[in-house]
Amino acid sequence: MKKTILITGGAGFIGSNFVPYFLDKYSQYKIINLDLLTYAGDLSNLIECKENNRYSFIAGDICDKELVRSIFLENEIHGVIHFAAESHVDNSIKTPDLFIKTNIIGTFNLLNTAYNTWMKKPNIFNAEYKDSIFHHISTDEVYGSLSDTGLFKEDTPYAPNSPYSAAKASSDMIVRSYHETYGMNTVITNCSNNYGPKQHVEKLIPTIISNALSGKKIPIYGDGKNIRDWLYVLDHCKGIDLVYHNGRKGNVYNIGGKNEKTNLDVVKKICSILDNKVPAKYPYSDLITFVEDRAGHDRRYAIDASKIEKELGWKAEENFHSGIEKTVDWYIKKLNY
Repeated sequence: MKKTILITGGAGFIGSNFVPYFLDKYSQYKIINLDLLTYAGDLSNLIECKENNRYSFIAGDICDKELVRSIFLENEIHGVIHFAAESHVDNSIKTPDLFIKTNIIGTFNLLNTAYNTWMKKPNIFNAEYKDSIFHHISTDEVYGSLSDTGLFKEDTPYAPNSPYSAAKASSDMIVRSYHETYGMNTVITNCSNNYGPKQHVEKLIPTIISNALSGKKIPIYGDGKNIRDWLYVLDHCKGIDLVYHNGRKGNVYNIGGKNEKTNLDVVKKICSILDNKVPAKYPYSDLITFVEDRAGHDRRYAIDASKIEKELGWKAEENFHSGIEKTVDWYIKKLNY
């Protein structure tokens, strides 16, 4: 009998890359994708799954207790891979209440429903659900900001600096508590900045490509020297797969690409690629415009991924050069240039 996994936020950027990858790799699973389809969710990102009889979509909110409960009971959910979240830092500064609701209350609702379905009481599973797993997808932003040296490790103390990262840190702690208190099978992955196909245009790399191709100014916060560790989305999906199946229960695994770049370096690299692929009358770098820095803008993120590499054999297959070439090609095609 095929086991059913609930994937939340599967129409978003990372989820919509993960779902087709997972369906293609594993024939023993059915997938239910629960997504509210906010501005960041797009079912056209999952067009390749539409005819797959092991895939189904439900439009709905992870905060809706009755909906989530009915999904668990009617479909015998044996696992959760939880992507659904409000994730744009700028939006969290403007509307923090939405981030608190979705990222904290929504995660709690999923966890509590899973507990009530899978377990009789703390540390005692219902027999048919003894191997069920709750995998929570989180971010390196929960650790705060780094100086010029050092890396985020799994035991780095949390120090979130935005309403977004604070809400994600809170949800991480709730997941941890359900393992420590109730004995639920949980795992958490904290990833660095993802890039690749299907990302919403509000994010840095799609904004750069879209603005450049349409001749608009390319906005860069502050001095452009904020550093991020860039992870190609399919490499992230493969890491999630490994942790879901083989990660030690109650553990956290950091997934990073070992591709530290300043925002300005990223912009210049993309402009150079576009100069070759879609030449304009001027170098695209002429469109770079420095704007007022974001409030509370973390200076540097970088992940130590040695735990997942040593324990589970994961390794990023794409370096930034190869990954950004694929990403630019995808957006050129999508934007019809």
